[in-house]
Amino acid sequence: MYKYSKTLIQKHFKEHSFVNSNIESFNNFITEDLKRIIEENKEIVPTIPPQNIEDFRIKFDKIWVTKPEITEADGSKRNIYPAEARLRKLTYSAPTYIEVSAHINGVQRESFTTQIGNIPIMLKSKNCHLNSLSKEELIQKGEDPDDPGGYFIINGTEKVLISIEDLAPNRILIEKASGPSEYIGKLFSERGSFKIPHTLERLKDGVFYLTFTRVKRIPIIVIIKALGLLKDEDLVNFISKDKKYDEVLINLFEFVEIKSEEEALDYIAKRIGITQAKEIRVERMQEILDKYLLPHLGITKEDRIQKAYNLCKLIKKYMDVARGDLEIDDKDHYMNKKLKLSGDLLSDLFRVNLKVLVGDLLYNFQRIVKRGKFPSIKVIIRDKLLTQRIYSSMATGNWVGGRKGISQRIQRLNFLESLSHLQRVVSPLSTSQENFEARELHCTHLGRLCPIETPEGTNIGLRKNLSLLCSISSESDEEEVLKSLKSMGLKTI
Repeated sequence: MYKYSKTLIQKHFKEHSFVNSNIESFNNFITEDLKRIIEENKEIVPTIPPQNIEDFRIKFDKIWVTKPEITEADGSKRNIYPAEARLRKLTYSAPTYIEVSAHINGVQRESFTTQIGNIPIMLKSKNCHLNSLSKEELIQKGEDPDDPGGYFIINGTEKVLISIEDLAPNRILIEKASGPSEYIGKLFSERGSFKIPHTLERLKDGVFYLTFTRVKRIPIIVIIKALGLLKDEDLVNFISKDKKYDEVLINLFEFVEIKSEEEALDYIAKRIGITQAKEIRVERMQEILDKYLLPHLGITKEDRIQKAYNLCKLIKKYMDVARGDLEIDDKDHYMNKKLKLSGDLLSDLFRVNLKVLVGDLLYNFQRIVKRGKFPSIKVIIRDKLLTQRIYSSMATGNWVGGRKGISQRIQRLNFLESLSHLQRVVSPLSTSQENFEARELHCTHLGRLCPIETPEGTNIGLRKNLSLLCSISSESDEEEVLKSLKSMGLKTI
């Protein structure tokens, strides 16, 4: 038995790296996230089109990343390996190419492939030259065959991206509140670069209020009616068919005079201070509801009814907690947490910097158009802009959103310390505040986080380390989950 278990353990470590989750996260960033970010910024429409042209659009089509290479002083390009990058104080990065096309009045004018920048490559990832090399080949390339990878080389320095622990998005959490409302429901709706906090509360008048973006404390029943769920009977049934909640009837009675979507939209627009003509008020309100209300469910007109159903479920959960049928949510339970690994952090960085590149492209385009010329887009894309901004963040550790210390120099005092540093997890909470509950050891940390390895002092409990054998599951594809649920008999509403 001992012989077999030893073989199994050896086999496991041969196939699974300690930092497998981080490497998979980076691979997902290269193969999936980059495409998603380009899809978000697919069409660029200049505010000043060239002369005698009605409609001019620049489109980003396809993006891909090659393997790390270096351009020497004489202009020649060749592959670079990590050992050389360390010795010559270079960045181990790969060129990123994109297909761009220009369209005049719906007809394609020019189409070309251009480099939009260089992306640092994680060691041992799919795009790294060391991926799938044998021990002998690794030694030949000047590498330690037992080095797990999972870090980057920026200007010759080995840098590791520290995972961030945050509350899980797109999930309603009901907690005790100190204020006008006894309980408060919080939800962070995340879609692309948006992360919009939603707050649900019931004040002393018995009315449920929703707050998000510009919409401050608006009765939720009015918002549900504005989304297209107008019948009171349907509304009550979507909250719950089994239990009858008197609280809902109070809310319905309060706003019984609102009988159409337009009236509901106009009511909200007036409450938030939109003072234009009625048609413009209603149109602007529709735009706000589509873009900023639960954007993770969609941002089109067709998604409104799904948002209404979801708001009904939020009310039901709130009332169940208020009645004592459900317990309040534990923010420190690991079910309610999400870890942002290297891939997620680089997605945030790339998304913000791509918008800077697009802004620069538009500025250069408009400047030349004002002179009466028609520029070629190939000339006005500055690939160094994106590269320099990404390198700067990875070298200094200053990330988007004002976070600091995300990229750190890897600690190489001994092998175990290096592994520990690669598995570090940091909470975004302030170290100067008490936050006792967040610092405490929670029973759900067992097997996931090391109960011993946390520093003393102000960082205690906020800087943690993943257990060495811990692996992190990736976000499941919603469409795949729905398919499997439908195959089990789930019916759509």
